[in-house]
Amino acid sequence: MRKIVVSMWISLDGYVAGPRDEMDWLLIDEQVQRYEQDLVENAGSLMLGRITHADFAGYWPQAAGNPDEPDEVRRYARRVDDLEKIVVSASGNTAPWRNTRRLERIDPGEIGEIKRGSGGNVVIYGSLGVIRSLVDLRLVDEFHLLVHPLFLCRGKALFDGNQPPVRLGLLSAEPFASGVVLMKYRPIDDTPTVS
Repeated sequence: MRKIVVSMWISLDGYVAGPRDEMDWLLIDEQVQRYEQDLVENAGSLMLGRITHADFAGYWPQAAGNPDEPDEVRRYARRVDDLEKIVVSASGNTAPWRNTRRLERIDPGEIGEIKRGSGGNVVIYGSLGVIRSLVDLRLVDEFHLLVHPLFLCRGKALFDGNQPPVRLGLLSAEPFASGVVLMKYRPIDDTPTVS
C-alpha cells in the first residue's frame, strides 16, 4: 500500500514560512538536496493544494529544461514534472500542468483508493489546508520534518491549533552539516485526549 508522506521544512518553533510566505531562512545543502531527490525518485504522486500546485506549475516545468539551473535542480525538476500531480481544489481553478488530476475535497474513500493504487508513495509539500484535513482524518502515514536551527517567532505554523493532538513515533533522525535535522515520524494510535 502506498503511504502518504508529508515533507515539510520547518523552524524549531513550528513555522513553515514567514508571515508573508518568506522562505529566505532555509538552509539548503547537498544533504538536503539528496534527501529531496531520493524522496521524489521513490514517489508515485504529489498531492498539493491549489496554491502550491500553481506555484510548482509556474516553476518546475521551466526549471527542468533551463540550462542556467544547476544540474541537481534540473534533475529534481524533471522528476517532479514527470510525477502524477493530485491537486485538491474545490473551485477547480487549477493551473495547467501535465499529469494533473483534481480532487474536489479530501474524501476518505478517495484517499483510500489512492493509497491502494500502484506506484510509489504520495508526497505532500506545502499545502497546509490539505495536510490539516488529512491529519484530522488520520490519513497521513509519515511526517518528514526538515527542522531548521532557528526560531522564526512568527509566521505560518504547520498546524493552526484547531487539530486534535497526534502522538508520533520516531522513525529516524539525521543531522546535516548545515544544522538541519531530518526527523521522520509516523503517527501512533495512543494519542491522548485533551479535555
